[in-house]
Amino acid sequence: MSTTTEGIQAFDHVTFWVGNALQAASWYCIRFGFTPYMYKGLETGTRDVVSHVIKQNQIVFIFQSALAPNNAQQGHHLMCHGDGVKDVAFSVNNLDLVVEKARTNGATIVKEIWSENDDHGTVRMACVQTYGDTTHTLIDRSAYKGDFLPHFKPHTIDDALLNRLSDTNLKFVDHIVGNMPNNEMEATVQWYEKTFQFHRFWSVDDAVLHTNYSSLRSIVIANGQETVKMPINEPASGKRKSQIQEYVDYYGSAGVQHIALNTSDIITSVSRMRERGLHFLQVPKSYYTDLRERLQHSKVNISEDLDTIEKLHILVDYDDNG
Repeated sequence: MSTTTEGIQAFDHVTFWVGNALQAASWYCIRFGFTPYMYKGLETGTRDVVSHVIKQNQIVFIFQSALAPNNAQQGHHLMCHGDGVKDVAFSVNNLDLVVEKARTNGATIVKEIWSENDDHGTVRMACVQTYGDTTHTLIDRSAYKGDFLPHFKPHTIDDALLNRLSDTNLKFVDHIVGNMPNNEMEATVQWYEKTFQFHRFWSVDDAVLHTNYSSLRSIVIANGQETVKMPINEPASGKRKSQIQEYVDYYGSAGVQHIALNTSDIITSVSRMRERGLHFLQVPKSYYTDLRERLQHSKVNISEDLDTIEKLHILVDYDDNG
């Protein structure tokens, strides 16, 4: 594992291309506990797209929609995929070196290095194509003192409803999962190894990770400091279509399947999101019966109350190391 301080440092933010940016941002604020953070649109001098930025601790999401009806790029993306993640941005050191290594190793540079500035300084960025229609924007803020990015203005509207709701205590992006069509996982992993010098953090095949109805193969890749982790999945055969293949079919290509958000108190976070009206996947009672049986033969001690975990439909993943 490399621990170099150059290169990709962390997840910076995630950009969603959606049909209605205000509505999408509002839903995440009400259900997940985000707060309006920044805005860019007609009022700030941007005439082609509108961007609503929301934030919770270190998590930053941008919801972006086209303003003009003839925006072919975003219109085509929505037609092919619906609302979804378009860009996973990384904070980087030494942007020039990162881009040159990516180019040398065959990456497609969607947009060469450019600069944006305001009274707070200058931000340098570049954009690289990854799987499907997804991109990675690389961001160097070393000469910038502002809160986010140039041309974004702070949200000024105070939402009385949000002020009445309890915090959900989501901390940071833990990992971001990409789903690939069959037989594309290995090539995608190798792309990250060559392009960004990521390394293989963990892997599992369908002999380990499967149910009677769905199987998958997965390799987790990470940057040198392991502050960025990205599982790359592909389908495997089962009695029914793999959930990975189902995603690819419905999304229309490889893409970001889900974003995992860290919390230091999952009981409180899930309870408060349920109070906000968020719906979670239902877990069968047999899962918790089996969990209690397995824990009796394990040296791992679960400090949280298992009845509460079952009531909230929280999954428990562990091995003998914790």
